[in-house]
Amino acid sequence: MKERHLGRSGLLVSRLGLGTMTWGQDTGPDEAAAQIVAFAESGGTLVDTADVYSDGDSERILGALLREVVDRDGLVIATKAAIRPNGRYDGSRRHLLRALDASLDRMDLDHVDLWQLHVYDPATPLEETLSALDEAVASGRARYVGVSNYAGWQVSKAAAWQRAWPGRAPIVSAQLEYSLLSRDIEREVVPAALDAGAGLLPFSPLGRGVLTGKYRTGIPAGSRAAAPHFADFVQPYLDEECARIVESVVTAAEGLGVSPLSVALAWVRDRPGVAAPIVGARTAAQLEAILDSEDLTLPNEIRAALDDVSDMSSAHQ
Repeated sequence: MKERHLGRSGLLVSRLGLGTMTWGQDTGPDEAAAQIVAFAESGGTLVDTADVYSDGDSERILGALLREVVDRDGLVIATKAAIRPNGRYDGSRRHLLRALDASLDRMDLDHVDLWQLHVYDPATPLEETLSALDEAVASGRARYVGVSNYAGWQVSKAAAWQRAWPGRAPIVSAQLEYSLLSRDIEREVVPAALDAGAGLLPFSPLGRGVLTGKYRTGIPAGSRAAAPHFADFVQPYLDEECARIVESVVTAAEGLGVSPLSVALAWVRDRPGVAAPIVGARTAAQLEAILDSEDLTLPNEIRAALDDVSDMSSAHQ
């Protein structure tokens, strides 16, 4: 798998990242082990988790795999903080640094490679929140820092504050939802991230699974849309407008002799500013299908056609 620099930093990451949101809930330790082995063997390096995924079990499973299954030194480990277990946003210095220590304890690590603010907390002064990033880097508990789910102005404000004084930790990444079904970040977040030198880490690059084409004729048993805890997550992308975009992806895939998944992933992977889409899979077999997309580069005419047909998808934000 090819590598890219994360924004304007010196950190190299694989151009696909492995997401672990389902680990500990829909994906057990054995399937997680099979996933991370397949990912590492393909040349993948970036593994993304968060302290609130499966109430911390995602980090616990990842930590066990780093000890027993794969070489931690060959991977770029990323996690997030700023959401309490009760769902409340908390960007206070107190909460963030305690959350980082708890993440390191669950993964049995002395540092993470990328620590990200999971959400923007409007109740806490941004300079206080960002001071926790500086402390994390200065203390060696994190090598690089980034943000997630920030609006364009929030990315710009955070990045400018960090650049304003020598010694502050620069913002090197911005993680947000981005796919052919979700392009709203192109209006403000993408320009802000490009200006700030932050690499984009799109999550849900397959439109919450809809761009694979699996929902074209209904909701299959065992899919996320059939699961009570994920049904509301998928439902917004099951309307007529999204179906039209999916059919265009399927048509392109048939013409290229590849899967719709590969077309949708290649589209977002090669968008301006993107460092690495974060791909999640429930099973190792699903991940293998994702990894098979690595070699596809979309022809310019197909990319332009997909750009046109998906132009109105930002209405789903």
